[in-house]
Amino acid sequence: MSHPEFEEYGFDTLAVRAGQVRTHEGEQSEPIFTTASYVFASAAEAAARFSGSSPGNIYSRFTNPTVRTFEQRLAALEGGERCVATASGMAAIATTCLGLLKAGDHIVASRSVFGPTVLLFSNILARFGIDTTFVSLTDTNAWEQAIRPNTKLLFLETPSNPLMEIGDIAAIAEIAHRHGCVLAVDNCFCTPALQKPLALGADIVVHSATKFIDGQGRCVGGAIVGSEALVGGGIYSFLRTAGPSMSPFNAWVFLKGLETLRLRMYAHCASALHLAQWLEKQSQIITVNYPGLASHPQHALAARQQSGFGGVLSFEVKGGREAAWALIDATKMISITANLGDSKSTITHPATTTHGRITPEARAQAGITEGLVRVAVGLEDVADLQADLQRGLSAVAQLGA
Repeated sequence: MSHPEFEEYGFDTLAVRAGQVRTHEGEQSEPIFTTASYVFASAAEAAARFSGSSPGNIYSRFTNPTVRTFEQRLAALEGGERCVATASGMAAIATTCLGLLKAGDHIVASRSVFGPTVLLFSNILARFGIDTTFVSLTDTNAWEQAIRPNTKLLFLETPSNPLMEIGDIAAIAEIAHRHGCVLAVDNCFCTPALQKPLALGADIVVHSATKFIDGQGRCVGGAIVGSEALVGGGIYSFLRTAGPSMSPFNAWVFLKGLETLRLRMYAHCASALHLAQWLEKQSQIITVNYPGLASHPQHALAARQQSGFGGVLSFEVKGGREAAWALIDATKMISITANLGDSKSTITHPATTTHGRITPEARAQAGITEGLVRVAVGLEDVADLQADLQRGLSAVAQLGA
């Protein structure tokens, strides 16, 4: 799926043009191919397609022109050779693991990954004999020490959700490769507009396209990007057989999202930094987690491996859950929902939503306190967002926190 002609274009051109193949109709916008199957010219052609000796469409579970356009465009933006699109971000992670691993294999993962990812590794993969060790994202020595002879995959997300910790991709990639392991990085929070994990040494990038790639909270989808050998091998084979496939309509929506990705990401970053700097000065706040702040412990690393600091921040309020819920409930414009990456700003209480199903011990280890609030900064006027959060802080003050 690698296309040399993409190499001559810049990011924004690729975001608009890569992967499109016009039909005989001469359309300007990419069409949506809403078909389950495809007609072959002959029995011999059908046999050649199914055997893989001849390229072309077979069945939309694993070959669809609209989905393929999205896959090629995202691969071009990430600097990868191959992309496989999936039904959701969690489907992308599950497909990566089940496409590469077998019973008896071992994963080392950051303990600060998304809550459902923890459950996937701990509860579901464990039932199939795939064991996981969770370590601190920021402690490279812990990654090294956790590797066993049967370790096959290292998995992290950076920045992490919701504490915005930063993992050193290059350093962890070096550890992975020295031990013959694959490094997969969840790039959901940055997207290729702000971070290129493959260029830093990662082998696989996974995405929840539901988030910033869509950009308007419309569709659910995921993606896996990497080399032809890795992604085009076991990972694609798993998708072809098991079928956690992206729909053509959703792929078309994500294509439209990619066209404005960098413009939106820079706008998200600017507003998030403004709000983080303001929140850091508020007396009701214990700490603000945003890598764009000089006070962030991995600020220098984030500045080195990202071209922007992202559109998500979190903060801990004094007074625990009662204060956090009071703040959230007092906002009147910001949407109370666990999704992120939307043009509409969202606010949530991670301990009882995104990380509510993991054990209290796992939450404590991951730093998910009862007073933690996460805000995914959208594209509204930043003054209006600040005013809405001020309503929340005023509610906290009334509690005497």
